[in-house]
Amino acid sequence: MLYSPEIQLISPKQRWQRLSHPLLVQHRIQLWVCHLDTLVPEVSGNKWLKLKYHVQQVMQQNCSGILTFGGAFSNHLCAVAACCRLLGLQSAAYVRADDLDMANPTLAFCQQAGMQLYALDRTSYRQRDNPDFIQQLQEKHKTLLMVPEGGSSDAGASGIAELNLATTPEGDADIIICPTASGGTLAGVINRHDCAALGIAVVKDTSLPQRVSQLLTPESRTKHWQINTNFVGKGYGKFDEALLSFCREMAQHQLHVEPIYTGKTLAAVFSLIASGDIPENSRLSVFHTGGLQGLKGLHYRGLITVSDLALLSGSVAG
Repeated sequence: MLYSPEIQLISPKQRWQRLSHPLLVQHRIQLWVCHLDTLVPEVSGNKWLKLKYHVQQVMQQNCSGILTFGGAFSNHLCAVAACCRLLGLQSAAYVRADDLDMANPTLAFCQQAGMQLYALDRTSYRQRDNPDFIQQLQEKHKTLLMVPEGGSSDAGASGIAELNLATTPEGDADIIICPTASGGTLAGVINRHDCAALGIAVVKDTSLPQRVSQLLTPESRTKHWQINTNFVGKGYGKFDEALLSFCREMAQHQLHVEPIYTGKTLAAVFSLIASGDIPENSRLSVFHTGGLQGLKGLHYRGLITVSDLALLSGSVAG
């Protein structure tokens, strides 16, 4: 497919971590967390898998780079910017924002990586899946490949489907669990595996099941999967002190998560275990989708302290 020294820097290495916790012992649950680490932190987790076949399309179609969409603190935008810089490609993004705040660490990183940024108000941003709107943007950026928000497309799901999340170091998982926002990661998980798949919704989006279904292969449409929407809370990117405290507790167990995606997902899993909705003696595989760069944005917005930033990211406060 794609082979170069640069690609090797962003090709992830799979790492399993078994979480030890009294609740898991009480319910006789094995909980394994799958990490995908790269030498470029912004492209860790699920990011490269969702981008690799888009990058291949760029090469095959002789495009100059990638055009995409994302929020002002988007992990996806950082990943696209980092990948394109590394591979010598252009990148551009329409950002869900009235104005571009270049003091925002996410947007600052994207700009430093050479990404061209355009502000798009929330009303206009809702048109990002409208074919006429997409056509207008494609006419404006003729040399760039259009990649959907989050990299969630058939290409993105195909990349995720290359990852074996079912075979933990101590046996096959009964349930594979992942955060779900734009749907591509969950679709790829379902396409790859035959065991039950559970997406924990981190956004309020009633179209999410349909988005996932559209990315499933024909043979995957009868598989057992579901999306749990009970843990979104006040919405995407929002969290309370209890969830933040849970993320701090996970850090004490050497598991570093943020409260937007993986942290919210793990807290949901713990709640489902405590309530008996996940059967005792289950072996769980939870996909850590990365995104720790987003912690800088939370600190920038005053939502976490500098101590939290250091603790949750696994760094040392200076």
